[in-house]
Order: sequence, then C-alpha cells, then structure tokens
Amino acid sequence: MTKRALISVYNKDKLVEFATELTQKYDYEIIATGSTYDLLTENGIKIKEISEITGKRQLINGKVKTLYPDVFAGILADMNNDVEKQDIEKGNIKLFDMVVVNFYPFEEAVTKQVEETELTNTIDIGGPSMLRAAAKNNRRVLAVSSPNQYNEVLADLKEHNGESSLKLRREYALKVFEQTIDFDTKVLKELSNRFEEDTDNYFSLNMKKTKNLRYGENPHQDASIYYTNNTIDYEILNGKELSYNNILDAAACTNILSEFYDVCGCVIIKHNTPCGAALGKDIEEAWAKALDCDPLSAFGGIVGFTQVVNENLAKQLASIFLEVIIAPDYTMKALELLKTKKNLRVIKLNTSLEEYKNHLTSDIRVTPFGTIIQTADKGELDVEKFKVVTKVKPTQEMIEDMIFAWKIAKHAKSNAIVIAKDFKTVGIGQGQTSRVDAFEIALNKACDGSKDAVAASDGFFPAIDNIHVAAQGRIAAIIQPGGSIKDEEVIKTADKYNIAMITTGMRHFKH
Repeated sequence: MTKRALISVYNKDKLVEFATELTQKYDYEIIATGSTYDLLTENGIKIKEISEITGKRQLINGKVKTLYPDVFAGILADMNNDVEKQDIEKGNIKLFDMVVVNFYPFEEAVTKQVEETELTNTIDIGGPSMLRAAAKNNRRVLAVSSPNQYNEVLADLKEHNGESSLKLRREYALKVFEQTIDFDTKVLKELSNRFEEDTDNYFSLNMKKTKNLRYGENPHQDASIYYTNNTIDYEILNGKELSYNNILDAAACTNILSEFYDVCGCVIIKHNTPCGAALGKDIEEAWAKALDCDPLSAFGGIVGFTQVVNENLAKQLASIFLEVIIAPDYTMKALELLKTKKNLRVIKLNTSLEEYKNHLTSDIRVTPFGTIIQTADKGELDVEKFKVVTKVKPTQEMIEDMIFAWKIAKHAKSNAIVIAKDFKTVGIGQGQTSRVDAFEIALNKACDGSKDAVAASDGFFPAIDNIHVAAQGRIAAIIQPGGSIKDEEVIKTADKYNIAMITTGMRHFKH
C-alpha cells in the first residue's frame, strides 16, 4: 500500500534533503502545497500538488489550501473501523501516513510589532488543524512539526522498515499539542494587548520543562524546572547544577539586587530570606558591610553582587563556605580563583539588573483551595509623598538609610523589621507572628549597632510596644506604612522618645 506524506511548511530548512529521503529510500508519495510544492519540484522531487487531492484550487489568496473534507478524512480515518474504512474506499480518498507542517512566524511578527493586518495573516489556521488531526490519529499517522525532527524520523523509518513506530507517533503527538497550546496562547496574549481587552479569565505561563532536578526542598520531594518567556538569561560558570533551593535563593537574592542596580551592592541570602545587605563605595566594601550584619547566617549562603567580582573579592569569597555566587560578571582571575572550589556554583547574569524587574510579572501559588495569582510586588516609594508625621524631623542621611532599609524590608518575610545605618543592614528580624518579636530579634542581631540607626517595618505598628522596643535600642528614625487605628498613639510615643517617623502609605507583606 502506498505511503503518503502531506507537507506544508513555512520553515523550509532541511526540507529538500528530508523529502528526497522519503521518496527515494522509503517510496513515499508526497502531496504538497504552494511554495512547498514549488521548492520540491524545483529540486527534482516528484510530488503532487494538494489540488490533485481536493479537486479545488486554493482560495482567497492561499488562505484556504488544505481545509477540505478529503484532506482531513485522509488524515483522521481509522481503517480498523468498518464504517470509516467504507467511507474512504467509496470516496476513493487517499490516506496520509505522515503530516509535515510548521507554523507561520507569528512570534516573529509580534517582535517586529507589525501592523494588525500583517499580524493576523501570520495566525496559522490550516497548519495547526492538520497537525492536531494527525496527532489525534497517532495510532496511524505521524505528525512532524519541526525541521529538527527530520533526522529522527528518518532514523525511525530505517529501524522499522519504512514504517513509523507507535512510540515516535505518540511522542510527536504530544509535542504537537504543546506547540498548539503555545501558539494559541501567544495569539491570545498579543491580540488582547492590541485590542486592550481583559483576558483575566484565562491564564497561561507557556512553561516548557527544561529538566528534572535532583529533588525538591527535601529529598523525598520530586522537582523540575520549567522555562517561560520571562526566564532571565544566565550562565552557570562553575559548580554543580542548581538545586530547587538554590534556584529559590538565587531568585530572592537577585530580586533585591535589582533594587540597587546602579550602585555597588551586595546581598546575602539564607533559606530564601535576606541575612545581610549593604551598599559601598566599591564592591569589596559592600561585601564586608553585608557580611558584618550576620556572619554566622552567611555560612552556606547565597551571595549576590551588582557589579563585577574582582580578584581581591574572589579571594575573600573563596575563604568561606558559600553555596552560590551571583554577579553580572567576573574578571578572569576572579573566576580562576572561584573555580578552585569545585562545588561552588558561580552564576553570571546576562540579563541586566536594570532590566531584571521586567521579568517579574506574576506570583503564583497552588493551594487545595484554588490557585491564586497576583502581580509581582514592584511597588516603588515616591519620596515626594513621604509623610514626616513626628515633630522630630529626620536628617537627609536618615532618609537615605530609611529608603535603603525599606527596600530590604520589602523582600523580608512578614512580620519584618530591618535596622540599618550607613547603607548597611545591622539587624533583620523576619517571619515572626508578632511584629514586636521581629523588632526584638532585629535589635538582638544589631547589638550596639542599633544606636542612631533607622528601622523599616513592612507593615504598620498595631501598638506602641514596638516604639518602646525601638527606644530601648536607641533607634533614631522609623519608616513604616501607617494606617493603624493606633497611629496617633504610635506617633505620640515616637515624639516622646524623640524618634523621627515617616509613613509611606504602602505596605510590603511577604507571606
């Protein structure tokens, strides 16, 4: 029985070689459309044009070439079904054993920001329809959706005496449904943007699995990593593969680094929470200041930098145990030093820290109560809208430290208190069920460093006990959202202790 392949492709890479193999080695009859037909006939391959199957010429400027009953019957027919077999035989319909299709370049048109008519012309209709039909009937038909599959198809035909294997047909069928989901989602997203229509009732990440991880948070949990359109560009220059926890920590670290992309900054993360952060006149000073906040917690931590890591800094980093180092780049000698620690993961960020926030889009959590989705917390302070609510006014230096502390508190777990001085965290209390407990932990970390320092709170103060604690730690100024029913009493207590206070009107809970 004659084997047939229906070929209709936009991307014609490797097509001539593939079609030649199909016809000469495996005796396939090829049916093709439009420019695909032209290319193959120009290269001396004997094929038929789709109109010989449909009995119709292509219509409306080539938009309708394959959308005919005989074409889809030839793809979808189940020859083990007596009724379908009878329909095929009575209608003298030709069966297809292989469908080779790839889509119009919609994503390329989006990137080029072409006008609407040109964009909609790249929304493929016949291609996805034929591939879906072939994928549906994978018991008999092979759906080939990429030039990258051609060599594997030929190897499979060779191994199975010119027939495609069920294993390959099933594998490629799944790839088709992945591609059509991805294609349709991109169309939906772009058109909803252009039409300024809300499509919140449908949400898709277009995730593509990259690989399985060794395990999740704990060895008994399975984990994988998926890439999306928002995945940043980075390289692992040294060390073992990133673990599930490494990836979470790396993201937490880089989230904070992006707040200070234009200055020399260092962030230290442990268990997905900041344990030290600082700005300095150079990157080495930033590291020294950040480490001084909590050197014990830094052991086995994740360290990130906003600037290039040099040789002197690399020597210091190599002297302690770290899991991961993240930076925009490394000098050659710095990298040589860090590579002497074979298990140390060294990450180079190719996506700039300035651009990084564009990749922060959605926060998604899957719960038994339902999947909840929110936009990323990219709220920025508006200094002009600060409210100094106390009689004591903060100095300019205090205000700058408060802004720094506020940006760190934004990324600490609630309840969070960040104590800072001279662009350096001196104590961080976080993840507590009581805000006053978080304040006391931060002060214990800071010790004498809290004198004349500032404190940032991710949420408002529900009671004056926090101000009493701040006074005991000799805190000079506090920045907090405000909005508590006890605000008036809190402010009066701050005045009593000569503590300056700013309210922002914005909170940063992080559960």
